[in-house]
Amino acid sequence: MVAKLVGSRIQGNKTATTTRVVGAATDIKLGTILTKDNLTTVEISGGVPKGFLTKPEEAIGRGVISDLYAGEPILDSRLAPIGSGGGLAAAIPQGMRACAVRVDDVVGVSGFVTPGMRVDVLISGVPPGQVDPNQGPQSRTLLQNIQVLSAGAEIQNEKDNQNKAKPVQVVNLLVSPDQAETLTLASNQGGLRIQLVLRNPLDTKTDPVAGTAEGNFFGKIAGPEKPKSVAAPKKVVKPAAEAPIEVFNGTTRSEEKFVSPEAKP
Repeated sequence: MVAKLVGSRIQGNKTATTTRVVGAATDIKLGTILTKDNLTTVEISGGVPKGFLTKPEEAIGRGVISDLYAGEPILDSRLAPIGSGGGLAAAIPQGMRACAVRVDDVVGVSGFVTPGMRVDVLISGVPPGQVDPNQGPQSRTLLQNIQVLSAGAEIQNEKDNQNKAKPVQVVNLLVSPDQAETLTLASNQGGLRIQLVLRNPLDTKTDPVAGTAEGNFFGKIAGPEKPKSVAAPKKVVKPAAEAPIEVFNGTTRSEEKFVSPEAKP
């Protein structure tokens, strides 16, 4: 029984198949054009899963569109198409654009904006032609649920095909052509300030936002109530009563009525 049990396990190990696939020899950053030195082989059990590369020739010369880590098997979807080169451009899907936005440490959410995150783009400033001076600067949500391609570094291809990251105050956002026009116009307005707002990557819902103005922070402040003017009552002059006067002319007696001067019109 022991011999049969051990024999079955040995026989099972013999029948188990393994496959060697192409893997990353070291950590590889986005935009790197793969060479033979970047690659190694990784042994996995079973057959070749869909999308894995089995020959180094399938990866050499292609750009990396997302970071790879040492010992990680390389999927075809993690590499740019053959002939598209490297750098940030290789990571842009067809029909989309990468639009650079200049920010500072505060606008860039203190450096926490990293590639792959989702942000909303807000603008603030005084709208042109604003009539009410009490409104002050206003804030509007310009774009929502925008993917960050790169942040805090500019990828440049050197002559030796080695990519070098140069720290700059720029965030590259993945946008549609229409969104690129809107974002470019806002970036070139001297009176506008751009703010990036982080959002949960699972929260893809976009809602219309009304925006707000500085004048709305405090509401309308009522001033002291002005006393109501009270009209003086009109003086009513009542005409004096007419009193009869007896007049004697000899033996003749008569009565006459005289109107007082106040009663005359």
